[in-house]
Amino acid sequence: MELIFEKSHKGRGQNYFPAGDPAGALSASQIVASELLRSTPPDLPEVSELEFVRHVLALCKRQVGVDSTFYPLGSCTMKYNPKINEAVAREPGFGALHPLQPAATVQGMLEMLYDLERGLSEITGMDEVTLNPLAGAHGEVTGMMLIKAYHHSRGDTKRKKVLVPTAAHGTNPASAAICGYTIVPIPGTDEGEVDVAGLERALDDTVAGLMLTNPNTLGLFERQIRAIQKKVHDAGGLLYYDGANLNAILGVARPGDMGFDVVHLNLHKTFSTPHGGGGPGSGPVGVKARLRPFLPVPYVKRVGEGYELSCDRPQSIGRVGSFQGNAGVLVRAYAYMRQNGSDGLPEVGKHAVLNAAYVLSRLEKVYRRPMRSPCMHEFVLQPTEEMLAKGVRTLHIAKRLIDYGYHPPTIYFPLVVKEAIMIEPTETESKATLDAFCDAMLAIAAEALATPEVVINAPHTAPVGKVDETKAAKDMDLRFCGCQ
Repeated sequence: MELIFEKSHKGRGQNYFPAGDPAGALSASQIVASELLRSTPPDLPEVSELEFVRHVLALCKRQVGVDSTFYPLGSCTMKYNPKINEAVAREPGFGALHPLQPAATVQGMLEMLYDLERGLSEITGMDEVTLNPLAGAHGEVTGMMLIKAYHHSRGDTKRKKVLVPTAAHGTNPASAAICGYTIVPIPGTDEGEVDVAGLERALDDTVAGLMLTNPNTLGLFERQIRAIQKKVHDAGGLLYYDGANLNAILGVARPGDMGFDVVHLNLHKTFSTPHGGGGPGSGPVGVKARLRPFLPVPYVKRVGEGYELSCDRPQSIGRVGSFQGNAGVLVRAYAYMRQNGSDGLPEVGKHAVLNAAYVLSRLEKVYRRPMRSPCMHEFVLQPTEEMLAKGVRTLHIAKRLIDYGYHPPTIYFPLVVKEAIMIEPTETESKATLDAFCDAMLAIAAEALATPEVVINAPHTAPVGKVDETKAAKDMDLRFCGCQ
């Protein structure tokens, strides 16, 4: 497909008919001050309006998203989001507000934020929630700042270490390190859960806390969670819950009931904002009562029959972002929560697990399953030894899926599993879609043994076929010199 500049020709970008000079029309200099007008036209492609429209539509058809195809990215929850929530977020009463408006003029928005905080508190089993963090990793940093503030408020400044399992999300150690902590990796068992004995060896009075995802990044529920939380608390540490995988237990189990002290949520995963494309996101943080004094400001406060923004928290860690977070994401989350209600939210978690278990049951017959524990919302597979002997690796399987019309799943993550293929079907996909995806994966497995070169040289139908990745990395040239 040609670039728009390659389609450009001098003079082609003119109107279909002479524009003329309608009576009473204002000149450019009458609209914009003459000193602000360009002396030369911008270096833009010269194509007709129709050519431009067709070019943009052709580009759109080459994009892949959850609205166009099954998107089974493990650990990312690329699920369908109801379009009505987009419409709600764009309602003028929400979308046309300015964050610096007086509180008296935004009572509806403040009430929605107040109710959302309490709804998320109930869902997570926490005593209070702040909506201020702007993304998941931002929520992680905020949570670690809260833990640090808690320990320091008690004069316990010797706690310099944070424990992070080896199968944790990649941002966990980075978030703790930003807060000045030394990271201590905790090994996993052969079944992919936290090694409790390894955890015990790492615990002492210098540990500030443990960052844990449950279900973990392998899609497995930490069955020893009660023992883990007791050991951490007995050592004086706190438990931090990475909520990236809350989709698996939504409405069914609560981090607060498992013993966690701090939790962050990815509203752009679990609560109905399209995930990916650079944002925006939202990473609310919930805490148990003993950490409430340190929550960020401002916060929404109920005053009589109304609401206001308050900074009345003397021990607060302060502001973590401008205003009240990404408001559009918060509106979508509120709409999603109210749409599903207390009866529908548990179905989200149950169907996420059911769909993953169903896909796994079909694929484990021909791919290697490294962990035998029951999966939750996602699972990890590997190519078999026979496939590897034929030269077919995980990357080749992922590329071949493109020929079958599917976005590849997450590959080579978590790092603790070699040749990992990580699949998360989410709760929003139908059985027919899941079966079609499984059929494609089974067909690729057969090809890997019978005609491995077909898989190794994939994709064959994409606009860009197999590339020399080493050359692309070492001899990268991102310039386009087609402009005249």
